[in-house]
Amino acid sequence: MKWKESDFKKELSKVRAVLIYGPDAGLVDELCDKAIETLDIEKDNVFAVDANDLREKQDALFAEACTPSMFGGKKMIIISNAGDSDGKTIKDLVEHPALDAAVIVTAGDLRSGGTLRSLFEGAETLAAVACYTDDAKTLETLIRTELFTNAGIKQISPDAMAYMLAHLGGDRGITRGFLGKIALYVDDKKTIDLEDAEKCLPDTGASNTDDFLYSLTAGHIQQTMLALDRLLYDNAEPNMLVRMLDRHFKTLLTAVIDGQLPRLFWKVADKFHAAIKIWSGEEITSVLVRLNELEAQLRTTGMPAEILLRDFALKLVLKTYKMSIKRRN
Repeated sequence: MKWKESDFKKELSKVRAVLIYGPDAGLVDELCDKAIETLDIEKDNVFAVDANDLREKQDALFAEACTPSMFGGKKMIIISNAGDSDGKTIKDLVEHPALDAAVIVTAGDLRSGGTLRSLFEGAETLAAVACYTDDAKTLETLIRTELFTNAGIKQISPDAMAYMLAHLGGDRGITRGFLGKIALYVDDKKTIDLEDAEKCLPDTGASNTDDFLYSLTAGHIQQTMLALDRLLYDNAEPNMLVRMLDRHFKTLLTAVIDGQLPRLFWKVADKFHAAIKIWSGEEITSVLVRLNELEAQLRTTGMPAEILLRDFALKLVLKTYKMSIKRRN
């Protein structure tokens, strides 16, 4: 079965196993934690295994999954970082007649029609829920719910909201961490202005993130690579930057194809408008495909992630610069 995020809590106890997948790693982790909480699983009853270790731990996996807990209560099996190549082992597990545990399988982006999605989407006793990054609408709803309803914030200035929408959304975990931090920061006054948002932004570095994303799509070579150097020096995760790039290009695609402009922070507006003139929908789609390939490379090749990201960014900003020259001539 295909589930939405809203189906997760109320339907979880009715299935044998759930596949949680998608580019928003923070939301994947959040739903995995929610599964443990919803089914009231004690920590001693959780058996977690990375998909890379499935082959050598297969016997232990099936033994754990098919025997009652010695501590009492229900067991949970968590298989993380799964891919379609793990489909046969996972299928044997979730269809095993002696299965005596809830099974959660987590993964990154998975192709439609692939082994895992077909297995979980096509069975009545299994379910799959996709974790895509928040768009502007869902992100604004999340911000308002967390800050107004849950944290008691009374007012958010338009500039502060635009700033948060521009910098958040690539990872639900980072978004929630930021919202909790800013709620505490402004607890005494219950209002959020631009300065508050700038001070509380996640540690990836707001200005460097802006410079990296918007300079790249505008073809500013030196600014792009300098911003990337600063981000990596500050220990920004390459995977996170790839997801930010993916979200940025999807926003650009919407602007180019449909003419729908996001709420832009004034410091990046000129670069974004320049990017609209440089990029075509077909070219953006090609980059989105390459970003999916890059994310898979970061997970599977064993090559240093920083090197892969630097190579990708340099080649792409050089291409952008050449396109900008061509568009002007």
